[in-house]
Amino acid sequence: MSQEQKELKKELAKRKRMAMEIASEIHDIVEDTVWTDHVKLPELSQKLVAAVEEVHSFQEANSL
Repeated sequence: MSQEQKELKKELAKRKRMAMEIASEIHDIVEDTVWTDHVKLPELSQKLVAAVEEVHSFQEANSL
């Protein structure tokens, strides 16, 4: 595997981690504070969709 491929995979992992952090925040709200923090869910959901789409776009653009 070339150095460039390693860097691309590292960047992909970083982007996936960001999406997972948003998903984790949604999970925490649902499990712990849904009755008080439910108003945060629409915004977080939009962020999650954007993050996942960004991961897919990155994968396609870099043939990963």
